[in-house]
Amino acid sequence: MTPGTEETSLIEELTLRLADLGLILRGGFHPVEEDGAPDGTATLLLIGNAGPALWRRSGDALGEEADAMDAWTRRVMEPIAGRFGAKVLYPFGGPPYHPFQRWAKRAEGLHSSPLGMLIHPEYGLWHAYRAALCFAEEVAVPVRAPFVNPCEACADKPCLSTCPVAAFSVEDGYDVPGCAAHLKSRQGTDCMTLGCRARRACPIGRDMIYDPDQAAFHMRAFLRARRS
Repeated sequence: MTPGTEETSLIEELTLRLADLGLILRGGFHPVEEDGAPDGTATLLLIGNAGPALWRRSGDALGEEADAMDAWTRRVMEPIAGRFGAKVLYPFGGPPYHPFQRWAKRAEGLHSSPLGMLIHPEYGLWHAYRAALCFAEEVAVPVRAPFVNPCEACADKPCLSTCPVAAFSVEDGYDVPGCAAHLKSRQGTDCMTLGCRARRACPIGRDMIYDPDQAAFHMRAFLRARRS
């Protein structure tokens, strides 16, 4: 077997298995101590989704129970981790929580947007991280080219001025209670059915905006989490 063939096969097979579910390989890295990866991790691969692909592939399997997305993620990722001999970690289930945002910046070089979410040059704000696979051996990870934060060149920053209740600001961050109260009101119907209006105002990745059913699913999940 030629050098790298086995690793290439692992990445290719993993990518195909994820695609069947609407998931994608979001890059990876070889952790150092300050990355906060579990001891013995030589390679960490991030798994996530972008745009409407996950919903169109697997939306019918999610259900509407509490933490439906988390439960589905566990169901599909546990056998994948077993297949590749990896340990699987999730951004939920804490505290303590794993530093997924820090890992995302390491794996894909992403930047923080004014809304606090990480912005991707292709996906915009319409993406998420669902799991991480930790390998004891070194795997050749996909190389991601660095990119300039698109928010720095965005003079108007419509994401900060579009929210009907001004829930986002550079100085005060995200007003979660104010956002939730708006969603529960008649005036919040637009955000509840189509997704956060501030998020939709971002000009990056507009062709990746979630389908209405997908957006509504996540907004309902947000409100359920506020009640728990």
